[in-house]
Amino acid sequence: MDRGFPRRDFLRSAAVGGAAIAGWERLGELARADDAKVGPEMVRLRPEIEPVVRWIEATPREEVFERAVAELNDGLSYKHLLAGLFLAGVRNIQPRPVGFKFHAVMVINSAHYLAQSAPVSERLLPLFWALDNFKDSQAQDVKEGDWALGPVDESKVPPPSRAKADFVRAMDAWDVDAADVAVAGLCRSAGAAEAMEPLWHMAARDQRDIGHKAIFAAQAWRTLQAIGWENAEPVLRSLAYALLDQGGGAPRPIGPYEANLENARKIGAEWQAGRHDPAATTSLLATLREADPEAASAEAVKLLAAGVSPGSIWDAVLLSSSELMMRNPGIIALHATTTANALHFMFRASGDDSNRKLALLQAVGWIPLYRERIKSPDAVAIDAIPDDAEVPAGPEAVERLFDAAGRDRARAAAETVAYLSGGGSMRALFDLGSKMIFRKGTNSHDYKYGAAIWEEALTTTDPKWAPRLVAAAMYNLPPAQRADSPLMRRAREAVAAVVG
Repeated sequence: MDRGFPRRDFLRSAAVGGAAIAGWERLGELARADDAKVGPEMVRLRPEIEPVVRWIEATPREEVFERAVAELNDGLSYKHLLAGLFLAGVRNIQPRPVGFKFHAVMVINSAHYLAQSAPVSERLLPLFWALDNFKDSQAQDVKEGDWALGPVDESKVPPPSRAKADFVRAMDAWDVDAADVAVAGLCRSAGAAEAMEPLWHMAARDQRDIGHKAIFAAQAWRTLQAIGWENAEPVLRSLAYALLDQGGGAPRPIGPYEANLENARKIGAEWQAGRHDPAATTSLLATLREADPEAASAEAVKLLAAGVSPGSIWDAVLLSSSELMMRNPGIIALHATTTANALHFMFRASGDDSNRKLALLQAVGWIPLYRERIKSPDAVAIDAIPDDAEVPAGPEAVERLFDAAGRDRARAAAETVAYLSGGGSMRALFDLGSKMIFRKGTNSHDYKYGAAIWEEALTTTDPKWAPRLVAAAMYNLPPAQRADSPLMRRAREAVAAVVG
């Protein structure tokens, strides 16, 4: 229970309903059962969050919405629900392979990101969806062996003076046990930004698991910013374990890591002071349609040396990943965008020049890896989407875009470009797109992709590219014709009992 912590965020101003909920006495019994001690095989979390995690772990899936309503009405804050859900996944779901059931952890920040811009009445919906998603993943994990994050071997935790060096050495050697104790020591002795720098580097090292290592690193940091760095140690231990996943292969990175370490050394000291250059963006986009990973990365180095800004290169990366979505909508193209978004976030979050260079070069070099896995014969070009489609004025224009997406994705893309290029509201499109995800989304990728593409569309170096990124998203976002998820109908009923 979260008693003693004041109601915060949107719950402060929400009307707290006293709706009757079936099975209330049963929920009280569950609350008392949650006082059971955590077994020695599991890491114990901070005392203020451990009870929240326990009820999330212990409540049956079919009762978890009602239990969440009871806790929220009893004073549980949004922040502590978010933290409990994230840490329940960290403790209970094996992060190998990095993906699949582990999306219960990796999707939390995406749900939170989309929720923050939603109306108060819908702001809880993504977390309720994530609660159900966690219970599904928890059940899968039990079937596969019931993995749990165990306690640290305290006798082997290095002193502060050695923690960072020991961690880097262990990660370079793919040594799981040494990395686990070293990252615990690093988390305890270093500030948040310093502790993350070697993790940023290792997350950008390996494209294995179609980019999920980079995605997990970015999502972990972002969620910790929302729930508090004091919860970081189990999260970073899970992250280090995930980053060392070899997937049954050799302990070496997938992708142009070694080449890009060398490429990074060729980049001059003033590489971030370059000029905005739309022509360079278009040129690199063309290169990414044909080049192999090493050649693509080398071209980015040439552009930087010629005085092109990193932002213009990032625009090309995101346009290219979005073009793959247009060519062959599906899981690989989706991860081309969500991984590019994760590497872009690392680039902006890191304070280490070498890590920033590596994130940029790997983002460029990984695009050909996705392109080759897609192997689409479709030669559609994102920069060739026509911008002269006829679209109505007024609020109905945005609704028409999502209606078109269910009938003809290419038409929806062209109308989106025309709408936004003609001064249409990105905010209105964002709001309706988020609502479509909340009500019609069926899996973690709807949330992950939606959050990633909106963020990138809002932060392009050249605003003229934003309409094209959103247009490509119309190949994947839930269309208007898709039926509302039965799960989300249940969630809306539950949320109504909290916000009135």
